[in-house]
Amino acid sequence: MKTADFDFALPPELVAQEPTSERDKSRLLVLDRLGNCIEHRKFSDLINYLRPGDVLVANDSRVMRARLRGRNAKSGGEFELLLLTENSTNDWWAMVRPGKRALLQTGIRLHDRHGNVTEIEATVSDINSEGHRRLQFSGTKNICDELERLGEIPLPPYIKRENPDANPTDAERYQTVYAASSGSVAAPTAGLHFTPEVLANIRKMGVTIHHVTLHVGLGTFAPVKAESLEEHVMHEERFTLSTETASAVNAARREGRRVIAVGTTSVRVLESSIDPETGEVKAQSGRTRIFIHPPYRFKAVDALLTNFHLPCSTLLMLVSAFAAPGETRGREMILATYQEAIRERYRFFSYGDATLIL
Repeated sequence: MKTADFDFALPPELVAQEPTSERDKSRLLVLDRLGNCIEHRKFSDLINYLRPGDVLVANDSRVMRARLRGRNAKSGGEFELLLLTENSTNDWWAMVRPGKRALLQTGIRLHDRHGNVTEIEATVSDINSEGHRRLQFSGTKNICDELERLGEIPLPPYIKRENPDANPTDAERYQTVYAASSGSVAAPTAGLHFTPEVLANIRKMGVTIHHVTLHVGLGTFAPVKAESLEEHVMHEERFTLSTETASAVNAARREGRRVIAVGTTSVRVLESSIDPETGEVKAQSGRTRIFIHPPYRFKAVDALLTNFHLPCSTLLMLVSAFAAPGETRGREMILATYQEAIRERYRFFSYGDATLIL
């Protein structure tokens, strides 16, 4: 299949710039795959589509304040850094802008969020084929310990802010209420709609909620530049699937109960953890490059809660695969669903509305 097959036109005003007033006030589009029919609901109606015995699996990764700013230690030129992957303590791959000025051995003195120069410096030690810079940090025992003081919430570029503090609620709302393990550079956005009250009500009806951890990195949000899907190579992302979650998923599958993934990242963890001999998910920690696209046949997930995704993105391709497992017609089904969402003025992307695919 071609990457261009997953393109669609989106009116720019439908790209959500702010979260809803309350997390669960977003809208919910429900797609019944078998009947190929759509219902328009509110997110708070999600509970009406759940059953006692369902297992809800959500990604509990916490978003880091991964965007840093600084100046060239010699010339004073400004830089913006986005941390991507930790190699070891104080050793990171990062996106650096402007990249042309970030030459090897360039030293970048970091600022705090008020623009004050700090004692911490990042030195460019390597440049890879994609133009990312390997940074060695000095002046701190661990740059991770400094991110709350120095870093900004790494909102995606389609959310426009005049300055990093233009909306002080971003620090709270671009984070799930159950976020635990820090390591993501973008939010697992399907989970942004949940409140503690919604989660409590789901548990009361007999649905069990379990967590996986996938630290969202470039593999999730990098654009597909290859002309055909077969040529695209995903970046590695770190994940953990606990024994408790694996046991709950396997028991549900054996007993005919549904496993409902909250977000594409949860899907990728579960599908990456399938034991080829037993067909069950296996508790583990590791890295995944799994790229799910039509005609993929899912082995661990029965329903998917997700947001609306960017054109030609790996996330849209995954959702298209889920709409018709083992076939290619899911692409047409999802693109038709998106056209319906556009007609109904749903809000798209990270701060946008949700989709439940049953």
